[in-house]
Amino acid sequence: MVRQIDLKLDNLPSVKADIFARHETFHPRFGWLKKGFDRASVDPSVFLRDDAPVRLGVGKNMVRSIRYWCSAFKLLKDDQPTEFGAQLLSQGGWDPYLEDPTSLWLLHWKLLEPPNLATAWDFTFNYFRQADFTSEDLFYQLCEYRDREASRISDSSLKKDVSCVLRMYVVQPNKSQVSEDSLDCPFTELGLIHTAGDSRHYMFRVGQKQNLAPEIVVYACLQHHARTASAARTIPIASLLYDIGSPGLVFKLTESAICEAIETLARRWEQISLSDAAGKLQFSFEDEPLKLAADILDSYYRLER
Repeated sequence: MVRQIDLKLDNLPSVKADIFARHETFHPRFGWLKKGFDRASVDPSVFLRDDAPVRLGVGKNMVRSIRYWCSAFKLLKDDQPTEFGAQLLSQGGWDPYLEDPTSLWLLHWKLLEPPNLATAWDFTFNYFRQADFTSEDLFYQLCEYRDREASRISDSSLKKDVSCVLRMYVVQPNKSQVSEDSLDCPFTELGLIHTAGDSRHYMFRVGQKQNLAPEIVVYACLQHHARTASAARTIPIASLLYDIGSPGLVFKLTESAICEAIETLARRWEQISLSDAAGKLQFSFEDEPLKLAADILDSYYRLER
């Protein structure tokens, strides 16, 4: 279960300003997260061993990348399995081999939740507001953000991050000419970013996501509310759409998509509901939000087995 963060969202640092280009230019490949988690579960020092490339079956730079991604997705902390990592990827866990697209959405959410270890990803989904853009647009705006927050970071690091973000989420248009280093990664299945007209232009896909389970949306809504440390058992839908770190921004959802997810789950969970207060839609819930979020997530995976 994720710890509650006792800070107002407005006072939270959006990123750790020095977390750039730790991925060694590699996006997470199929099987990497499971492999890194399993090896670290047996031997937390595996990434630091001289024979780590042999144990993991990858090159030295890829060892560092796997270690980074396992930490960024909150599967490992200080090279030790987290509770979330064990719940998801251990033998007998929810989805050890990430066969359910829902698990990729959950990992995408975990990647962007505080403490964030991937600054460019946080910026791309939470602060960058162009719907139609080029890699240069994203790079230049990330540079402006860098200049305000972490001026010591080089342009080359930002370029690596922008390239990695796009390769991670965008299906390669011509796979016959794609090198091994730029193979699609599992997160392209989310369909969050796609090419627009040509290979230089991109768009966020905003709205309903066919493979995003309503349980993950509601789980994210409850977690987002818990970060505000508010004792209220309601949260405006507008906050779930537009707040930094909200499901609306992280998953690129519309109001109707969020409301539909809440209404779908409300048919099975009497603790949650969608209400209208003076013409403003609100998400209402009973029970402590993190506990309810954990119960909903666990119930989803138990039913899917």
